[in-house]
Amino acid sequence: MNSLKNKVAVITGGNSGIGYATAKALSKKGAKVIITGRRKEAIETAAAALQVNGLLADQSNLSDIEKLADQVRTQFGKVDILLINAGITKFAPIELMTEDVFDEIMNVNFKGAYFTLSKFIPILNDNASVVFLSSTSATISPQSASVYAASKSAINAVMKIAALELASRNIRVNAVSPGPVATEIMNKIGLDSNLEKQLISSIPLLRMGKANEVADMITYLSGYSAAFITGSNFLLDGGQSI
Repeated sequence: MNSLKNKVAVITGGNSGIGYATAKALSKKGAKVIITGRRKEAIETAAAALQVNGLLADQSNLSDIEKLADQVRTQFGKVDILLINAGITKFAPIELMTEDVFDEIMNVNFKGAYFTLSKFIPILNDNASVVFLSSTSATISPQSASVYAASKSAINAVMKIAALELASRNIRVNAVSPGPVATEIMNKIGLDSNLEKQLISSIPLLRMGKANEVADMITYLSGYSAAFITGSNFLLDGGQSI
């Protein structure tokens, strides 16, 4: 039950959805969990409910990322598990994509993820596990998701190179790519009953995923049983990308 006892785990964007579910799962395994978010009230509420540590940080802001790494080092020491989860989802056809939205998506999903890894590498323990939250959008190329899909494709490329660069320290780097998952973000992008039916019809298992199912995969990759897995991207999409 406590297979991750005393392991220090950092989860960016941990106040809702998959990040929240993973914080809950890792805590049950005995890990000391730190979640981050850019909304003070939301991160405090989530941390209290989960009985974990909450730190305020905007993952699109390099100075915030540097400050976060310093805070974690000072308060908790080295990190054993890093889930780079913070991200945003916005859609528009290529013809209608604006520079502001392009920059917003890339700053959080790619630049933020990249520099979170970069700034945390010095405080990762040897044998640590790093997991990027990617997306099947990088595999199935959905219309109107060009920038979002590109940001996740970029993450997948960095994940593989990081796995090679950090292998000498036995630090494993992997990605988990969910398909449609029933989380708060779905409501934010305007999921209605018609869109939900359309999404479900594209999934061979005929249902949306659950946050705890993705959390279970991340938890597995964070533990000893996955000690020989690195540089891999795991699709959790009910067969959508087949």
